Amino acid sequence: MTVKLLWKLRRREFLKAFSLGLAALSFYNSAAHSQDYSNYEKTALALPKQSEGKLAKRIALNPTARENQKPGTADWELENPATKREIEGYASVTSVNLGGEIKLFVNTKEPNYTIEIFRTGWYDGLGGRRMSEPIACKGIRQPPPREDEASGLIECDWKYPYILRIGDRQNGWTSGIYLAKLTASRTSKQSYIIFAVRDDDRKSDILFQSSVTTFQAYNNWGYKSLYRWNSRSKQAYKVSFNRPYGMSPNRKAAYGVGAGEFLTNFQPKRRTSSAGWEYNMVRWLEKEGYDVTYATNIDTHFNSRLLLSHKAFLSVGHDEYWSKNMRLNIEDARNKGVSIGFFGSNICYWQIRLEPSRITGEINRTVVAYKEMADLDPLNGFRAEVGGVNLPLEIAAAGELNSGIGKPGRGLIATSNQLPPLYSLVTARWRDRAVGRPEDALIKVMYETFQVNSDIVIDDIAPDWLLEKTDLKQGDKLPGLLGYEVDRMFGNAPKNTVRVAHSPYPHGGGTRYADMTIYTADSGAKVFATGSMQWVWGLDDFNAPQLRDSVLNTGAQQMTRNVLAKLLS
Repeated sequence: MTVKLLWKLRRREFLKAFSLGLAALSFYNSAAHSQDYSNYEKTALALPKQSEGKLAKRIALNPTARENQKPGTADWELENPATKREIEGYASVTSVNLGGEIKLFVNTKEPNYTIEIFRTGWYDGLGGRRMSEPIACKGIRQPPPREDEASGLIECDWKYPYILRIGDRQNGWTSGIYLAKLTASRTSKQSYIIFAVRDDDRKSDILFQSSVTTFQAYNNWGYKSLYRWNSRSKQAYKVSFNRPYGMSPNRKAAYGVGAGEFLTNFQPKRRTSSAGWEYNMVRWLEKEGYDVTYATNIDTHFNSRLLLSHKAFLSVGHDEYWSKNMRLNIEDARNKGVSIGFFGSNICYWQIRLEPSRITGEINRTVVAYKEMADLDPLNGFRAEVGGVNLPLEIAAAGELNSGIGKPGRGLIATSNQLPPLYSLVTARWRDRAVGRPEDALIKVMYETFQVNSDIVIDDIAPDWLLEKTDLKQGDKLPGLLGYEVDRMFGNAPKNTVRVAHSPYPHGGGTRYADMTIYTADSGAKVFATGSMQWVWGLDDFNAPQLRDSVLNTGAQQMTRNVLAKLLS
C-alpha cells in the first residue's frame, strides 16, 4: 500500500507539472523501454528448485504464469472517464506481434496529454501491470471525419500518431490484451486505446481470441454502427477500425470507454447489464495459471496457420460477426486436431467481409455487413465452388472490393486453399439460404433469442467427467449464468454431440430452452459451447456490483477446469 501511495503522489505531481508545461520532454520516447523485472523473473524460475508443487512448475514453464508473478497495479482503471470525448484515440492495427510497432492516434483539444501502457491479467486481483512510465505528448485537435452517404462509413484520417515499440520476451513483454490509458493535461479526462500483443513464435496451450469485429459492429462513434437503434438516421453497412470506440449508452459503464466490449458493452441498459465478458475470462485464465496467448479475430481471418500452433482455441462472450476466412480457418483447425471452446453465445451469426481502408489502403480495416439490407449487397446471390488454391475470381462489385466507394469497378478476391469450398459472400446470416452454412454445423448450438436472465440447468445425461470435483449433480441449477443472448440445438449437430445442460427460461408467455453441448470431431478435437454469454460471470466478478449482481459460482469454475482439461488432453 505504501508503494502504491507513493506512486499516486508521484503521478499527481507529474500531471500537475505537466499541465503547466514543465514535464520533461524525455518522457516522450520512454514507452519503448519496459521496467526491469529481472529479479521477479529469476525468483519465478528458481521456484521449482524450492518446491515440486504444481504452481511452481507452471511458473517455471509458462510465460503467462511468470508474468502474473510480477507486481500489478489498479492504476490502469479510468478515474475520470471522458464522457464528452475530451480525449479519444484508436490504434493502427488490432494486434501487434512481440517486437513490432503500433501507431496510436489521439484527438484532444487540450495542449498536452499522457499515455500509460498496461497489460491486463490477474496480478493478484489488481487486474493489470504497468509497462512504462507516463509518456508525455503534445495534444492534437484532429480533423472530423466525413461520412460516406451511401454506406454510412465513418473513417478518421488522423495524423501524427505516437509510435509505440513493443518489446520482446527478454524485455519483459508477454502476449496479452493491452490498454493504452490516455489522460488529458488540464481536465484529467481519460479514455483507452485497446490492442492485443501476439507471440507468433510461441506454441501456447490456449489461444484466446478477442472478437473485435463484434466490438466494431456495435461501436457508434460518429453516430454510426451496424445497428439502427444506435445510429443517427439510418444504420451503416460499413464500419471502420480507423476511429475510436465510443462510450456505452449506460453512463455507469463509462469507465470502459475506448476499450470496445472488452470491459463493458454497448448494449442499452433496458436490454441487459452493460458489463462485458472477455476481461472476466482473461482474469480467470491467468489466475488459474493456464498457458495462454492472445490475438484478435482479424488474425483468425488472415493467418490460416495461427490456430494450428495451439492445443485449444477460445471464443469468449460476444463473437457474432465472422468472415468466410474466419470460419474456414477455425473449421480447418478443428479438422487438424485443435479443440475449440465457445464460452459465449450468438456466435457466427452474421457473415461479414473485410475491406481495406478507403483512406490509407491498409488491409482489413473496414467491416462490411449489409445484414437486413442484404438485397442491396452487390454480391447477393453469388456462389462459387472452386477447388483451386488461391485462384482469383473477378467480381463486378461496384468497387466494393477495392478501397473506393460508389465507383463502378472490378475487384479481386482469392478463394481459400481449404475445404469446404467458397460459398456465397453475401453479408447475410450464416443460416440464411443465400449462404447456407448454419452456425450449429460447427458449434452444435446457435442463437435463439435475447434479453434472457435465468439459470443454467445441468442435463440429466451430463457426463460424470464434467461434474467431477464439483458438488453438482444432474438437474442442479447454476443461478444467473443464462443470458443475455442464448443458443439452442437446431438439428445440425453430429450424432456424437452430448447435451450437457438444458435450461428453461420464460419467453413470450411460454417456456423455451437453451442448450450447452460438447462433441468430438473426427480428428479427435473436442468442441464445447456454453450457449450463454453470462457463463464467464460465474468465473470472475469484475463489474460486480457496479453494473451487475455477483453470480460467482465455484461449480461453474470447476466445470470450466474440467472442460479445459478435455480440450487440452
